[in-house]
Amino acid sequence: MNNIYQFLYVEGIPIMVQKRFLTMALALLTLLVVPLTAAQDVPTVRVQMKWVTQAQFAGFYAARELGYWEEEGLNVEVLPGGPDIGPQQVVAAGGAEFGIDWLGSMLASREQGTKAVNIAQIYQRSGMRQLTWKDSGLETFADLRGTVTGVWGFGNQYPLFAALVKNEIDPDNPDDITIFNQPFDMVAFLNREIDSAAAMTYNEMAQVFEYVAEDGTFPVYTPDDVNILDLNEEGTAMLEDLVFVNEDWLAQAGNEEIAIQFLRGSFRGWVYCRDNVEACVDFVLAEGATLGTGHQLWMMNEVNKLVWPSPAGIGILDMELYQQTADIALNYEVISTAPDEGAVRTDLAQAALDGLIADYPDVDFMGMDYEPIDVAITPNGE
Repeated sequence: MNNIYQFLYVEGIPIMVQKRFLTMALALLTLLVVPLTAAQDVPTVRVQMKWVTQAQFAGFYAARELGYWEEEGLNVEVLPGGPDIGPQQVVAAGGAEFGIDWLGSMLASREQGTKAVNIAQIYQRSGMRQLTWKDSGLETFADLRGTVTGVWGFGNQYPLFAALVKNEIDPDNPDDITIFNQPFDMVAFLNREIDSAAAMTYNEMAQVFEYVAEDGTFPVYTPDDVNILDLNEEGTAMLEDLVFVNEDWLAQAGNEEIAIQFLRGSFRGWVYCRDNVEACVDFVLAEGATLGTGHQLWMMNEVNKLVWPSPAGIGILDMELYQQTADIALNYEVISTAPDEGAVRTDLAQAALDGLIADYPDVDFMGMDYEPIDVAITPNGE
């Protein structure tokens, strides 16, 4: 063959080029092949949300949109949840590597064989409350004796039941209290059909204040019109949003490092949402949230209160609150036996946190001086 030609081999395929174009060809191939190879080396993982797209999960959207996971060497797909999607089942079936759920349901699913492991506790306190009307005089859990009290089922009722039992009220005894199976709205409470209603600070509570009367009157109710009974103060709260994985997946080579990378990016996302509330609401709205801007802003602010401050650092599980949650789950037969040691791994979150503190010494990962912003209530959360 004429010596002005030379073969290049790209992934085993011979390509003939003139020698005088060899340098240019090598440069072009470097631009085309190297990025492709690098992209192929980036692990892709999925995280299954507990519920539909909303500011409850804003830190994860921020981690993706700001490139934090990408900087950690991961491509992360965020999967929305919904009423027919169980994060535990999705992760157990291999549909996602990471999941977001509440601790009680995670422990129950582990006992049922999903092998779920809590690797990071995002929410440091519970957002569940009981609301009563100010003019009712029902100011404590003990005052709920003889009332019609609403609460959701599906395991959400147990923190309330524990508070009632603590105050010598038997939730199964209609002579003590009538438990109303509350839908996931505040209609019965607004219509005064029940004396007390369950409400998450970041969702149903806002619905009361966002209510618009049929004649267009707004606001109808303000925080001054209700009593807010806090399960955290009562000592019967159960921990909520956490990150879990399947222990078999975690045991595979390299996956502990992937978990740490995922947590590093996630923690940075939650720090950003603490300090940039409105920007994170924009991320949520862009993701396709159906609730209005005003409601999402309220939610983002209230969610931040559940995450911050994180006295031991973002994502670190408070073992006393873990035990409190497990005890309530056991007492109310959410689980039949105490959780085994494998239900929780704190070392991965600690490794992620320690690495972030070393890499970003000027960033506050504890938020001990955190202050919420003031959020204006909007009609129907618009």
